[in-house]
Amino acid sequence: MLIFSGLVVWALMVTAESGIGPSTNSSFCTESRECLEYELVCKTDQYEVRHYSPTRWVSTDAEAYFLGVGAAMAFRRLFQYITGANHLGLQMEMTAPVLVRVPEETRVWEPAVYTLNFLLPLAYQDNPPSPTNEKLYFTDMPDLDVYVRGYGGWMLSVSSRLHAHLLSQQLQLLHAPYNLSYHYGVGYDSPLKLLNRHNEVWYVAEGEVVCNDSQEPTSTPPPSDTPTHTPTHTPSHTPSDTPTHTPTQKPSDTPIHTPTHTLSDTPSHTPTDTPTRTPSQSAANSPMPFPSHPPVSDPSSDQPVSDTAAWTTPDP
Repeated sequence: MLIFSGLVVWALMVTAESGIGPSTNSSFCTESRECLEYELVCKTDQYEVRHYSPTRWVSTDAEAYFLGVGAAMAFRRLFQYITGANHLGLQMEMTAPVLVRVPEETRVWEPAVYTLNFLLPLAYQDNPPSPTNEKLYFTDMPDLDVYVRGYGGWMLSVSSRLHAHLLSQQLQLLHAPYNLSYHYGVGYDSPLKLLNRHNEVWYVAEGEVVCNDSQEPTSTPPPSDTPTHTPTHTPSHTPSDTPTHTPTQKPSDTPIHTPTHTLSDTPSHTPTDTPTRTPSQSAANSPMPFPSHPPVSDPSSDQPVSDTAAWTTPDP
């Protein structure tokens, strides 16, 4: 019994250190048995801040004009690796999520280099089998604090760039320090899943994280100490009490003039011709650096790929 208890404690310690656990620990991992775990640092209305422990990934690079094309090209190589294209001929189960490193600055006339990463299962974190494809390599992910924005649907070029733009807007508004050279596109679902899909955009935090809700600048409100009383004006009289002006009312009326306006002549109405925009409309109308070049074929395959999904599962 003591030996069994010690093994359980050791297994829990390894899992906690590696940051990998059963998929039941995360609502996003519904199709894999193991999932990347994290510690939620804080959550605002616009994003989450998460902490990830060090993990090891198998990675490959793909050069393409679109994120979906590059991810599909790289996915084939990584899927072949976990289904036996390694020096031990081992077959590994798929884990979640899949990370795509997306460069921030790209040129319209040049393809970008996308790096796709598969999380190695817990049993192969320390000693994974070597890949047979020379285009594959291992990446040791250090401790990370990341800003996260989630969204549904498919992780395509336009959707990933849009949500990355919205997240970066919030971070810049709060002056939150983060890595400006790239972001991660994160996918949790297979191409066969059609409903309740979940994707994310990550920016790696640098320095102390910021967990405050952003506030859009507003117009200056009217001063709260504006007098609300109505002043009165009493005309001066001569020593003989003879008025210096000719009143228009009867002599029995009190010669007091009461103005009907307040001291401030500032109009109280708000212009209504200023258009309002939601963040999504503003980002959607922003120009995106996407060229109209045709899809690029995988150098290792004669079959062209398209940007209709983030990746396609190849035949084993």
